[in-house]
Amino acid sequence: MKVLMINGSRREKGCTYTALSVVAKALNEENIDTEIIYIGKDAVNGKIDEAVKNAAQKMKESDALIVGSPVYYAGPTGEVIAFLDRLFSVAESDLRLKPAACITSARRAGTTATLDDLGKYFAFAEMPVVSSRYWNMVHGSSPADVELDEEGKQIMTVLGKNMAWILRCIEAGKKAGIEKPGAVKKTYTNFIR
Repeated sequence: MKVLMINGSRREKGCTYTALSVVAKALNEENIDTEIIYIGKDAVNGKIDEAVKNAAQKMKESDALIVGSPVYYAGPTGEVIAFLDRLFSVAESDLRLKPAACITSARRAGTTATLDDLGKYFAFAEMPVVSSRYWNMVHGSSPADVELDEEGKQIMTVLGKNMAWILRCIEAGKKAGIEKPGAVKKTYTNFIR
């Protein structure tokens, strides 16, 4: 089993990466493979199609998704929003019914608004959302600060353990012959006449 992780920060090895690494460590301890994709500025410098194509292909081979973003102006980065807009439009069938979670990092505030923005993608694609023991956030201005956030690191670890458990439950269900619900053709309602 494998969990694909998206680092939506402009800093490749910053606070968001540090938090995702804690989740990855917990998953690896449960014998779940992980891969962290760094999108950096590719989503806004003309390389978004290539980055999305790469992630969509990796998602076909993955069993779950975790998206991470720092807080910029009380919300996710523009890069990760642009990236997710494209990814979810081209890879929805490969995302459907795969467990998902989002994490965020901030110096101080804006984390819950960021989590709310990111979580909406999962609902649209029928992805079961995996939670931790509190909001999936860490605090700090640097990776060293995040390492000092004991509560945040615990939240990331619990998230990894919970994701591993959900993945094992899905695998056990498959082995027991439980089939996932079939996809339905979307019905669209237009309120303008």
